[in-house]
Amino acid sequence: MHTLTIVLSKHPLEARADNLQIYSAPLASVRNFPVTFNQSGDIVYPEFAYPERGWILTPLVSGLLAALVPIGIIVIAQIRIRSFWDANNAILGVLYAIILGTLFQVIMKMLVGGFRPYFLEVCQPDISRAAGNNVTMLNAVGFQQIMYSVDICTNPSKSALKNAMTSFPSGHATAAFAGYVFLFLWMNAKMKVWANYQTSFYWLALLMVPLLAAVLMACALSITQDHHWYDILAGCTIGTIMAFASYRTCYAAVWDWRYNHIPLTRRDALDYAAGLTPPFLERAVFIRKAGWGRRRRPGSTMSRRGLKDKEHRGSWNGDNVSNGGAATPPRTSLRHPEPVVGRGSTSRGRGVVAGDNMV
Repeated sequence: MHTLTIVLSKHPLEARADNLQIYSAPLASVRNFPVTFNQSGDIVYPEFAYPERGWILTPLVSGLLAALVPIGIIVIAQIRIRSFWDANNAILGVLYAIILGTLFQVIMKMLVGGFRPYFLEVCQPDISRAAGNNVTMLNAVGFQQIMYSVDICTNPSKSALKNAMTSFPSGHATAAFAGYVFLFLWMNAKMKVWANYQTSFYWLALLMVPLLAAVLMACALSITQDHHWYDILAGCTIGTIMAFASYRTCYAAVWDWRYNHIPLTRRDALDYAAGLTPPFLERAVFIRKAGWGRRRRPGSTMSRRGLKDKEHRGSWNGDNVSNGGAATPPRTSLRHPEPVVGRGSTSRGRGVVAGDNMV
């Protein structure tokens, strides 16, 4: 029995920042792995000896699905929501998450990297090549001189070797979770699944669909052994972080149901403390329940529901409700032109201009 351990050579990262050709740069990582053969030549340590079976989802298809499906759902939902600024922020947020996640994982691939489960099949190592091909000066080194570099690989395709050495983290998992976790957060805000009323089981199940799609896309490459489990886990983590960061950049909150459906603007700051009567609930949501999504009549300071339920009028001041009002969120808007005072409120709020007509 003898043991063969291959070590990758270390190369500098030569990508130019001006054209973002990071993925075309040489690898900067140094890694080794053991492959143990018995007397018959069978592989005993199979972690990097799986067959190369090809992609279930190519990187291009994975990226398109992660971007176009959430964007398509957001655009279709605008038939009911009818807010250009919401569509603008949501689409930008999806693109922000995917672009940042992709940039993050590509840099990690180049600087950290890792062997794919099918690396040995791509490399096709031949120890006899070490004597005449020792560019890295890392052949026949280490304990009992069993350490070898990528110089002994017989595969002439540099791109194939490079792809086989960039397993960590998973780009498919990063893109899937960046796009679909953002869609999950957006759907939660627009459907108010976790808000101030008990939602339907079907709405809750529908909210879980983007997460299911993300998990399926991320784990698909474990079936053909294109990634290790830790590659997928790292990609999921990166994509999720970028989705949360991008959503909070474009919307007023992530989990706070009072504000997480409100798209932010570059020009005006959102007044979180605006106090208006409880019936003023934003219309820029998909749900039509518990007062959400209701329109107010032109020239009226209260909604139809508020006119019928005068005894329930109150004011919202942070987390405090006065005058017997229900704990419902204040109305806020994309733009804040003129202050509006609602009956029963203790503080002044802001109204909405024509155009986006969020309330």
